[in-house]
Amino acid sequence: MRPGNPAQVASKGGDVAQILTMLKAWARAAKRDGIALYLAARDPRVPWGIKAFAAAVAAYALSPIDLIPDFIPVLGYLDEIVLLPVAVAVIARFIDSAVMDDLRCKADLLAQRPVSRTGALMVIAIWIAVMAVFASMLHRTYYA
Repeated sequence: MRPGNPAQVASKGGDVAQILTMLKAWARAAKRDGIALYLAARDPRVPWGIKAFAAAVAAYALSPIDLIPDFIPVLGYLDEIVLLPVAVAVIARFIDSAVMDDLRCKADLLAQRPVSRTGALMVIAIWIAVMAVFASMLHRTYYA
């Protein structure tokens, strides 16, 4: 099921609840397709050129460096709002529809997996330990 375009609903006089529902569905579909592209980059049924493009888009999406920096008002999120969905749509068109449907099903299953709170706590603990070591080094360098 493909979610409708929220802008079209708004222009046709749709209410706020309907628009929010459509935005949530659109965001879920975008997340699912992002996971599907990650899977496509590792799937043997996908040609290597498409794999490379999918890997590049995934790397850009996860990279802290943006084409348009996020601190620029309005334009900062343009790449996340326009460029990434267009790139995902282009890649999805080049992948066989049966393969893409299979990858989307796998992505839905992966998205439903429970989140590991223990893993999150471990990552937070490691970051706190690294910051403590760094703070200790700074204190010894500048205040000792």
